[in-house]
Amino acid sequence: MKVRYRPAPASEACLANVYVWESPVRICHWLIAGSIWVLSITGLYMGNPMLTAPGAASEHFLMGTAKLIHFYAAIVFTLSVLTRVVWMFIGNRYAAWDKFVPARAIRRKGLGPTLRYYLFALRLPPGFVGHNPLAGLFYTLVFVLYGVQIATGLGMYAASAHVESPLRVFTFFLPLFGGLQTAHWIHHVVMWLLWMFIVHHVYSAVLMSQVEENATVESIFSGHKFVPREDLIYSGYRFVDRDTLRGG
Repeated sequence: MKVRYRPAPASEACLANVYVWESPVRICHWLIAGSIWVLSITGLYMGNPMLTAPGAASEHFLMGTAKLIHFYAAIVFTLSVLTRVVWMFIGNRYAAWDKFVPARAIRRKGLGPTLRYYLFALRLPPGFVGHNPLAGLFYTLVFVLYGVQIATGLGMYAASAHVESPLRVFTFFLPLFGGLQTAHWIHHVVMWLLWMFIVHHVYSAVLMSQVEENATVESIFSGHKFVPREDLIYSGYRFVDRDTLRGG
């Protein structure tokens, strides 16, 4: 199957409504996004306590409150990431793991043209219904960063956990990252890398939504995208993306 190029944005009459993002995908997306905000704010405060209060610290418990919020936000973040990974194997075709790792030929062939589009060398992107191959590959790297954050966070928490806490088992992560101080530094750097990704992610989502006119931004709320019919094949009762039918 060849990678196709659309000659122009499709008119409304030429669009098919496709349910792309299932509710678990959308929920995990927003839980991860929200928890990153909370983790970043509380983490920056824990590293550089800019708020002070008069009197004894025990009367205010600012740092303790920040750590508690950080801890619960980390639980939400970790469970959301793990749920999304599991959904790569039990969700629909657009959530599948092979939409992240370009294991199939059609996905690998789409990497170059998609990169050319992002570099403004192509006016319109190749037609992919879910994640395009380059975005999917980049999201794989983001999930690796998620894993690093989870591992370093668990290691740092385990180092100061109560001696009888079951979380003490995660101290084995610390030597893997070069010790407590290095793990803390990595945790901080990865936070900024994730924020760099978030800025680009919002920009590219808006760009694709405007160029393709397919409700890319709106789809993370509704789950539905409006896809040019030329990117689909009518199977007799519904439209199916060619990438899926060809095993891509």
